[in-house]
Amino acid sequence: MTETSSSTGSIFRSIALAALLISLGNIASRVLGLIREPIIAAYFSRGLAVDAFTLAWTLPNALYELLISGAVSAALVPVFSEYAERDRTEFWYVVSTVVTLAFTMLTIASALLAWQAPLAITLLSRPAESALQAEAIALVGWLVPAVTLMGISGVVTAVLHAQRRFLLPAFVAAAFNAGMIVGIIVFAPYIGIKSLAAGTLLGACAQLAIQLPGLRDAQFRPRFDISHPAVRRILRLYAPVTLGIGFSLIGVTIDRWLASGFPAALSTMRFATTLIQFPLGLVASAVAFAVLPTLSRQSAIGDEAAFRSTLAMGLKIVLLLILPATTGLAALSLPITATLFERGAFSTEDTAITALALLYYLPGLPAAAIDQILLFAFYARKNTLTPNLIQGAAVLCYVAVAIPLAEWTSLGFLGLVLGNSAQWIGHAIITAWLLQRSLPLNGLRLGEATLKGLLASTLMTLAVSGIVAFGSSWSPLVQVVVAGSIGVVLYTLLAIALRLEAATFLANVIRMRLRRV
Repeated sequence: MTETSSSTGSIFRSIALAALLISLGNIASRVLGLIREPIIAAYFSRGLAVDAFTLAWTLPNALYELLISGAVSAALVPVFSEYAERDRTEFWYVVSTVVTLAFTMLTIASALLAWQAPLAITLLSRPAESALQAEAIALVGWLVPAVTLMGISGVVTAVLHAQRRFLLPAFVAAAFNAGMIVGIIVFAPYIGIKSLAAGTLLGACAQLAIQLPGLRDAQFRPRFDISHPAVRRILRLYAPVTLGIGFSLIGVTIDRWLASGFPAALSTMRFATTLIQFPLGLVASAVAFAVLPTLSRQSAIGDEAAFRSTLAMGLKIVLLLILPATTGLAALSLPITATLFERGAFSTEDTAITALALLYYLPGLPAAAIDQILLFAFYARKNTLTPNLIQGAAVLCYVAVAIPLAEWTSLGFLGLVLGNSAQWIGHAIITAWLLQRSLPLNGLRLGEATLKGLLASTLMTLAVSGIVAFGSSWSPLVQVVVAGSIGVVLYTLLAIALRLEAATFLANVIRMRLRRV
């Protein structure tokens, strides 16, 4: 019993340390993202130019999601992880084949996208929006070259994660954002909105280059061995993912088409989403990617008890961090939006509507965070079909909420934002229900963690709202710093007082790490 407890504790500590490492990279990425988007807002504000770039980027990003991103967690990491523990020569043989196939597919698909850009943009926007369409079509050709670089970078990330090398991949997104920032600042005065496309290409180059030192022991040779058992397994695991991504693309197409009919809707949703993505990437993505290799190994050896414990701890850590982030953003929505965006071409009116969009996104944030962990549990168990069928139901949730609210009420594009929140919530509920049927999580105190987290978050938010109201004459930056700092301290104290298991666990991990240093 002691050996089992020690082994479980060791696994949890390795996951926590990996999550903390990935969090550092996510912090860098999200901070740079919070620098990048205000720079875009300062140069171009909300309106046609940023709407066009957002519409144009939908196409290459969808191509990347379809061919690479969806396969990384669902197929590449689980299969690579198994081979990484066996024969290294065979491991690199599989990696070489996958890289060769990915490069070939990405190159061909990118060329087709560049050729058919006018048709694709027409499908993504309403017929009356000719000016938006013309601007977006012109940008697609600038963006397409980045797809292949991003795709190869995604495969390299899977290779490094499978070997539990988290440091370099953790900073991939940060490198991408840094490249975009450089591109915008350097080229915006000369080529306008095309500077975002130039920055995207620089970012794609940077995110691949930053990972290359991690491949110092690689044994790479171009290969087309699609008959290899590992490659066939990857394709079998990946096939259902294309179904889910297909549903997602349908949802994105509907969303973009609807949003194109409201002036500045795409850019407003983009800026508001930036604030949502900060805690989502910092918390959910870090924990999920740290947990996935361990869950994959535990599933492979059939250790169901360890799998349940690992998954439960991942969920508890996410709940511990995402609940206060959600309620805190609600309390600070206006001052934090003003602090980040209100400069240059971005006015007070722009701040108000962006902050309102942020509030409408927030109900779906906890669901989206929890959903990432639940999805990775399915992927670790080599079940990629179920999560991707769920995506179809989630798109129906979006349509059922977004279209009536956007088209038949005065909410306008804010109805689309509420539709996105409904989609995240619906997806999480269905995923949790289906996972519970095959992997009961009863007795792991998840309900207790949720209730205690909600209590602590609510008390913290009341305090933060009171401070913001009291300091209404302060500058937005002072409101964010003072109220935010007090909120963090108060939540930490409440988490300790309420004896939240994840808070105690993380504190112990950090304490042990500091002792080693």
